[in-house]
Amino acid sequence: MLALSHYNSSASPLLPGFSNASGGKVEARVVVEGLSQQGNHTFVQPTTSGIIAVILSMTLGIVSNIVAFFILANAYSLQRRRTKATFLLFASSLVVTDFIGHVISGALVLRLYLSGGVHPEDFDDSDGMCQFLGGSMVFFGLCPLFMGSAMAAERCLGVTKPLLHSSLVTKTRTKICLSVIWLAALCVAMLPCFQLGSYTYQDPGTWCFIKVLSDTREVDLALVVLFSGLGLTSLAVALVCNTISGVTLVLARLRRQPGSHHSAKSHDIEMVVQLVGIMVTSCICWSPLLIFGLMSVIRSYAGSTGEDLSSYKSLMVMGVRLATWNQILDPWVYILLRRTVLRKIYLIAKCQAGLRGNVIGRWEPTSSHSSEKKVNQV
Repeated sequence: MLALSHYNSSASPLLPGFSNASGGKVEARVVVEGLSQQGNHTFVQPTTSGIIAVILSMTLGIVSNIVAFFILANAYSLQRRRTKATFLLFASSLVVTDFIGHVISGALVLRLYLSGGVHPEDFDDSDGMCQFLGGSMVFFGLCPLFMGSAMAAERCLGVTKPLLHSSLVTKTRTKICLSVIWLAALCVAMLPCFQLGSYTYQDPGTWCFIKVLSDTREVDLALVVLFSGLGLTSLAVALVCNTISGVTLVLARLRRQPGSHHSAKSHDIEMVVQLVGIMVTSCICWSPLLIFGLMSVIRSYAGSTGEDLSSYKSLMVMGVRLATWNQILDPWVYILLRRTVLRKIYLIAKCQAGLRGNVIGRWEPTSSHSSEKKVNQV
């Protein structure tokens, strides 16, 4: 998914001619106001700066995912530990899914930008491209959330029950789990094809999503509840599993005897740190869209007027912008939170702390010596 950026508001220029009489001027003004405010929509024209922002966002996401994929692929080829290999397989699949979703959704949004966007009058007349874009946003939105919770559950089992993990988790079962995740997300995304919900253009006419703001029906409400419920449940599962894994590792670290072997635990710590990074990123980026979409469809289904829903339009746009950044930030979790990078950061911080301690140590005798001189003089 690609971020929506800057727009300029303007009334529709396609107006019929009117006479110079005062009555004609009044009629023209009424027609202009009617067209600009029809359905409580304001036609927005994508600007050049908005198009540039979309291209830059798309480029950044593509480069980030490619770099992260090569890092993960290289680590996977060198990895001999089965638990680590399983985690890297999940992580590589997540990066590939983010990459494909960023390219597909970004290309469609960019096409809408270049064509000037869709007029508010045509929001409900969704075409094939809108259906595909809306389905892509749902599919590539649920997949990372499902994978994040599956990775957290796998690591929680590996940390708390290592013997059970070694007997249950295999490369084949991991691939089956990934296939089930993709299939489940695809089934939810294709529900509107069976008239179970619908995708429509969203304000300002440069993206498509589930109908949440106008003429919502029971099936639209059910689809949004399903989408948001699955997403929020995945985040909750990841939070619980990562908390259990983190607490278990901290307790094991505290109980470890000095000089004992702990290289295996360092691998677990690295994976849990990366999972926490994924979870935090997903919560920040996806929670607003999941919550705002649920709030919007409930208000719309309850019969709220267009004026009451105007604020929710802005919230939905803000939510999809944040969701876009999830596909850009996810790769940097693997790039920056690797053990080698964390070790370098730790050494730099330790070195800086040592230098600060030396500076304090050099100053303390001097201050003490000067104070002794003052006492002797007195």
